[in-house]
Amino acid sequence: MVLFRPLCALIIFISMVFPLNAEILPVQLVSVYQSNVQVSEYLVSEKYDGVRAIWKAGELVTKNGNKIYAPDWFIKGLPDVWLDGELWSKRQDFEFIASTVLSQKANTAAWKKIQYKVFDMPNYQQPFIERAAAYTQLIKQLNVPFIQSIKQVQLADNDALSSLLKKLTAIGSEGLILHRKQARFASGRSDNVLKLKPYQEAKATVRAYVPGKGKYQDMTGSLEVVWYSTALKSEVRFKIGSGLSDKDRKEPPKIGSRVRFKYHGLTKNNIPRFASYIGMARPNE
Repeated sequence: MVLFRPLCALIIFISMVFPLNAEILPVQLVSVYQSNVQVSEYLVSEKYDGVRAIWKAGELVTKNGNKIYAPDWFIKGLPDVWLDGELWSKRQDFEFIASTVLSQKANTAAWKKIQYKVFDMPNYQQPFIERAAAYTQLIKQLNVPFIQSIKQVQLADNDALSSLLKKLTAIGSEGLILHRKQARFASGRSDNVLKLKPYQEAKATVRAYVPGKGKYQDMTGSLEVVWYSTALKSEVRFKIGSGLSDKDRKEPPKIGSRVRFKYHGLTKNNIPRFASYIGMARPNE
């Protein structure tokens, strides 16, 4: 009896936090583009650097199912259909977007700068090429300024894809998204939806090691490095953990050595964003 009561309490707690009959939100997840992909089989669009937002059954939620506390006027503008898209303001503005749309208290002035960029109107019957045409027509008819359809284009080959990527990233875009034309909606990750992002590469000097935790206990968790930014004309100190293999963590680059890393632009504090370790700097670099 003494053991039974704590067990009952644990079961009740779990059922409250993780409802047994909770519906799993169906979400298509992206995979990474590979050069052997047949580009002509896909529709291509700009990848908007915002917060993924799904409008379904009268609720606006993140891809993880967390409620987005949008103002009432924003919610009232949404149609009575299932939509998937990005909450977005402008290129290179992710931190403002995230702080606005993930806050539990809606800031009306900030939300006035947010657009809902729709890239799918999911259903289980139509292939994507038909769904793209449907959401484009629907949003045109709605004529709501903050709800916008993402334009999908057809490209012939990888050369055309590279040209479009170069053109868009030159004006601050995050990259491209490819949707397989004939793919029906399916929750989970597959090659039906691909992302293609460029990255910048730089070199930094290792200054210290940050101890690992959990599965990286007794190994290096991340490298503390210093990078000289020619644009800022100053040194920037930050940590790199992503990209390190188990071997790298057991035998990290020596203090004072030069390493290569890739990143996707800078944060508002001028720290390389999503910095990831590539390897040791080549001799004479």
